[in-house]
Amino acid sequence: MYKKFILLLIVFYTITFTVFSNGSKENSGKNIALFIPGELSGSPVYQMLNDGVTKAVNEYNSNPKTTNKINLSIFEAQSNQAEWGKKLTALVAQQKYDVIISSNPSMPDFAKPILKDFPDQKFIFLDAYESGNPNIATIQYNQREQAYLAGYSAGLVTTDSSLLYANKDLKIALVAAQEYPVMNTIILPGFIEGAQAVNPDISVEFRIVGNWYDATKGAEIAKSLYDSGVDVILPIAGGASQGIISAAKQYGFYITWFDDNGFNKAPGYIVSSSVMSQEKMAYEQTKLFLEGKTKFGSAKTVGIKDGYVQFILDDPLFIKTVPESIRKKMTDVYENIKSGTLVLEQTN
Repeated sequence: MYKKFILLLIVFYTITFTVFSNGSKENSGKNIALFIPGELSGSPVYQMLNDGVTKAVNEYNSNPKTTNKINLSIFEAQSNQAEWGKKLTALVAQQKYDVIISSNPSMPDFAKPILKDFPDQKFIFLDAYESGNPNIATIQYNQREQAYLAGYSAGLVTTDSSLLYANKDLKIALVAAQEYPVMNTIILPGFIEGAQAVNPDISVEFRIVGNWYDATKGAEIAKSLYDSGVDVILPIAGGASQGIISAAKQYGFYITWFDDNGFNKAPGYIVSSSVMSQEKMAYEQTKLFLEGKTKFGSAKTVGIKDGYVQFILDDPLFIKTVPESIRKKMTDVYENIKSGTLVLEQTN
């Protein structure tokens, strides 16, 4: 009965996946699957993941010394997180992929139950942490550092009355698509920590959209926060973040951005951006696997000192939008983290 269920999953989710292939099934060597827990379109983080993995595979296949080409298949699981586990199960049940690569803090929790029935499957997860599982290799970004910098920049902005949209309420907010362990235990506390390092009287609101795509609800939440006195919002909500951007431009409040350079998304409204080097990491980890050097069972955290998290300080829109006095303070705290003067370790 269970095998029949798995077969049905394979048939159904093979139809509903968006699938791309790169490589030749004839004369093929290893088969790699890239599992996108969302959509490539409109998602810079997943696009960087795709670009890094694809670059590593293409380089390997174009090497004249390569006799057995790598076949890369790319699966877009779409934005409904409730479906990711079933779709990953269907992918694994095909039993054809030497490794499945993905990126999301939730991915280890989806993979571990699947391994009970498919104990030979290997996974590499970026932006995730799982230690000691011989089938899973993970590497995560220090999102405490990212969140602290976002909170610190928001704190500086909300306390500076010279800025057009700043008010005197000392209220900022984080709007997340969903609650998950990293959000609840690292990102939100780090955001609060950074803001209150500027002024302990700053209050931080926390709101949930409920999914990664509802821009209308994102805009409604942002409007209600604005009405309550919030003047800076950190959105970590996928496609729903577009609604928050629209609301910022309509009503007049600031946004601090996460994971990629967001200054051009809403010029004049974005006051900071942190960037994680997802493409670089995806390329390096895929290359290590192709060279047989992946350390399964390992878990690693990288951050600003390692060069995998950056805080954008030279974007012309940043310079134009944010006063020099605030930019200098942002630069100082960033350099303190980079030099090790300020240590923000991420615990799991």
